[in-house]
Amino acid sequence: MRKPSHVLKSLEDQARNEEYTFDRLYRNLYNPEFFYEAYNNIAKSQGSMTAGADGLTLDDMTDARINRIIASLKDHSYQPNPARREYIAKQNNPGRTGKQHAKRATSPAKKRPLGIPSTDDKLVQEIVRMILEAIYEPTFSDYSHGFRPKRSCHTALRSVKHRFIGTDWVIEGDIKACFDSFDHHVLINILRRRIKDEHFISLIWKMLRAGYLEQWIYHDTYTGTPQGG
Repeated sequence: MRKPSHVLKSLEDQARNEEYTFDRLYRNLYNPEFFYEAYNNIAKSQGSMTAGADGLTLDDMTDARINRIIASLKDHSYQPNPARREYIAKQNNPGRTGKQHAKRATSPAKKRPLGIPSTDDKLVQEIVRMILEAIYEPTFSDYSHGFRPKRSCHTALRSVKHRFIGTDWVIEGDIKACFDSFDHHVLINILRRRIKDEHFISLIWKMLRAGYLEQWIYHDTYTGTPQGG
């Protein structure tokens, strides 16, 4: 089995040719080394030991469990569990004025829905994330800073400092319920422009349509992607 770092570097190199399409991605999910890499990535993150809908955590992970997941991916019986939905308070925006903060402080706290996947699904999702990142990161705009490796609000501010000389106005915008509103068909059609592996596409379909549990009541997901996984 090839090392994940070698596979991802190869994908990244191929992705720089924007005409290149990928048709052999799913087989990487048969590689236990990818699961160990995913485990290490998840273990570093805050809330990594939070249990999903199945009640299991990373502490319960074994080689036998990883082999079972791989076997289900090979025979295509793998089915993601519904995410467990929780709500957390939205953070105040640091760009707001003191008067705006005071106004928000007197209003009811707004909540952001989080979808907490099962640990098995976290591992599979993390492998998919690594593969997608290797494919798309090399061609993303240099002006984009959100949800990208080695980029953050701080890198965006540094860019503003150097590029926005003489700017008098900055306009803030927010797409209401953005993550909850993604059209699954549009998203899949965008992926199909570069990914020709239908087994890999089918896996992403399963993730998008896995649904969620709120107060232990199941809800279908026809649009949107869960935040938190």
